[in-house]
Amino acid sequence: MPLTPSPRNKTGARAASRRRFARSVPAVCTAALAALLAGCSVTPEPLAKDHLRLRVDRNLAGLTEGQEPVGGEITLYEAMARALKYNLDYKVAMMEEAVRGQELDRTRFDMLPQLVANAGYNSRSNDSGASSRSLLSGRQSLEPSTSVERQTTAADLSLSWDVLDFGVSYARAKQAADQRLISLESRRKVAARMVEDVRTAYWRAVSAERLIAKLTQLSGDVTSALGDSEEIARRRTASPLAALTYQRDLIDVERQIQALQRELVIAKAQLAALMNLTPGTEFRLSLPERTALSTDFCLSGEAMIRTALENRSELRDIAYRLRINEQDGTVALLRNLPSLRAFIGANYDSNSYLYNNNWSGVGVRASWNVLSLFRYPADKRVIQAQTEWLGERERALTMAVMTQVHVSRAQFAFARQSLVTASRYTQVQTGINDQIRSAFKAKQEGRQRLIREEMNGLLAEVRYDLAYADMQNAFANVYSSIGLDSFTPEVSSRDSVRDLASGLQRLWQSRQDVTGVTSAAACTASS
Repeated sequence: MPLTPSPRNKTGARAASRRRFARSVPAVCTAALAALLAGCSVTPEPLAKDHLRLRVDRNLAGLTEGQEPVGGEITLYEAMARALKYNLDYKVAMMEEAVRGQELDRTRFDMLPQLVANAGYNSRSNDSGASSRSLLSGRQSLEPSTSVERQTTAADLSLSWDVLDFGVSYARAKQAADQRLISLESRRKVAARMVEDVRTAYWRAVSAERLIAKLTQLSGDVTSALGDSEEIARRRTASPLAALTYQRDLIDVERQIQALQRELVIAKAQLAALMNLTPGTEFRLSLPERTALSTDFCLSGEAMIRTALENRSELRDIAYRLRINEQDGTVALLRNLPSLRAFIGANYDSNSYLYNNNWSGVGVRASWNVLSLFRYPADKRVIQAQTEWLGERERALTMAVMTQVHVSRAQFAFARQSLVTASRYTQVQTGINDQIRSAFKAKQEGRQRLIREEMNGLLAEVRYDLAYADMQNAFANVYSSIGLDSFTPEVSSRDSVRDLASGLQRLWQSRQDVTGVTSAAACTASS
């Protein structure tokens, strides 16, 4: 007959086992903690020089990859087309819009039910058993037994859908849609600014093409005249004061020439950067005739202001942010409602003690975080404050936009007046130059006067070209201030440079560009 251990012996054995376990826990925990800290330690690793060189090579190769080569003379509209197609800042804005679109597509999955598959394996060194003790008598009422195998596997597949999560996900999806529209407005703003910059840089670069050779020739004449003056001073054939005054005038002319050369040469480099051409790339510009523009716009001042308040990207941005803020209020409200989750699933367990190893389950579960009710008033106050802040920003932007429209119209009118004045000045200076050249040939005027008037003539041409560039920029600024796009939907940056330039030319000519003619068709196309 087997011996049955007494309860006292059992109690002592269990106590000794607990003491051994308690002594082993600190050592095990210390070893685990040391291993964890060793695995989590990170040593800073700077980029290797070879890696940096590869990155530089890759970035340089990708700057102009896939661009159409420059061939022939570049017109204003080809410069615009190249900027809209290849400018990296504009590409960044386009990529941001694409990212927002991908984020919007991703939010659609958040509204779908959850289909979760789980699988697991469990193993232990001994049997999982238990006995029962009577609460009335305190005696053992059931001998130790087990209902679980030492090694088991389990798996389940459940489909669940939370009504509250669906509502929150739907509101977040609408916010993502508005975020995409905000990125579209940002792209419109970048395009408008870039077209203005291209106009200004193009006409200044055209001035450089026209005048840089003349400035270089005049600079050579000034240098030669300075040498002659110094020689005269050494021979003392003229008074020292007269020679020094002559040299001062020549140096002043040379300084003005250098300032004009610097301003004009930089314009071509700026235009190349806007077209995303590698610095130092040689290209020729078309030298169009400088045609006057009409001051008669299709829209009145009041109509322009209303058009600007409807179309400006900054105001649309605020409108979309207000809608996003409204959805934040919806989300805050939904989070205070009870959650209702319905689920259905299939389950499997390899435990041989189970009567049914496979079963299906279905149910509904409701939960409610009552403490969230105390947070809702604070959330509501934050949302209300944001709404008031955005509303105040919208009013401030409204006043700013109205002012910009008014100022842009005034600047364009002033630019046209400045162009007329520069044209008259050029005509007068041309007549003076003709008279001075004739007098110099007849030896009635000295070389100093001739060089000075030649410089004044070139300066008049440069000022006329810069005034024309300012007028072109002011013209584009008027349309930019009222929020009209720099290109229409049928004009896409995916088109070739030639097709894109043709579309831009049709668009801007319909806005009275170059032709200077106001017509009903132009008004319709512009509005």
